[in-house]
Amino acid sequence: MTLQAGHTQESAWGVRAVTVIYGERVALRDVTLDVPQGQVTGVVGGDGAGKTTLLRILAGAAAPDSGEVRRPAAERTGYLTATSGTYPDLSVQENLEFAAAGYGVPAKQARARTQEYLERTGLAAAQRRLVGNLSGGMRQKLGVIRAMLHKPDLLVLDEPTTGVDPVSRADLWWLIARAAAGGAAVVLTTTYLDEAERAASVLVLDDGEQLTQGTPDEIVAGVKGTIRISPERPRGEVARRAWRRGGTWRVWSPPGALPGGALPGGSGVDGTRSAQARPDLQDAVIVAALARELTSGAAS
Repeated sequence: MTLQAGHTQESAWGVRAVTVIYGERVALRDVTLDVPQGQVTGVVGGDGAGKTTLLRILAGAAAPDSGEVRRPAAERTGYLTATSGTYPDLSVQENLEFAAAGYGVPAKQARARTQEYLERTGLAAAQRRLVGNLSGGMRQKLGVIRAMLHKPDLLVLDEPTTGVDPVSRADLWWLIARAAAGGAAVVLTTTYLDEAERAASVLVLDDGEQLTQGTPDEIVAGVKGTIRISPERPRGEVARRAWRRGGTWRVWSPPGALPGGALPGGSGVDGTRSAQARPDLQDAVIVAALARELTSGAAS
């Protein structure tokens, strides 16, 4: 295992061939991710995919069992945990003053940044309120401000927008974009694939393994086979490769499938009542997971 800390202009922060094992469970297996400066990198995946473990490794809160980690020194890293990382018995202002002092931000700079961020995100009127009395969205915004107040080189955000109302999500993305525009390498996990499309690059994890990686357009362009939209829920073998989107169903037909999506010897959807869909990132992520299952099933 090689750990590197320090600022390098040539290469991104990130991890290479990282593996993390908890007891008998492999949390991450041979995962590689670059987090370039000045842009947002997204990490998506279901529960247990390894997203939080990866971010803990990047933030320096945990160490991998093998692989290389490239990150700046601790004082040049900002980290938002899934619990917002704020103190409920302190006010908004006190939380930020405490963070600024801890990172050595001069008082004058801290006040200017604090005021700008609070006003832009609608928290200025609440700066004297105890954090324990804030809504979930307000706490998340405060947590992001707290993590970026010292203008870190690497900003690590664990699901900053999960469970947050649409207005607060917009405010959070203003903060995220602001950090990246200021030169920070921003990496975040999200359960919202429409948000992941805003990232410059995306890593998709499934059960601790890397499913696919690239720009959102590259991931979509990499979908193999076809996707059809069916008004009815598919049955039989095809149902294993179908998912609901709104009021219809989408069915993935892997390369080599028969018309209607069936594999040789199976039943498919009614071609007269289905239409081919143009995939988006959500479709691409689902297809990547289904392709992995199909490959694993064939291997066994």
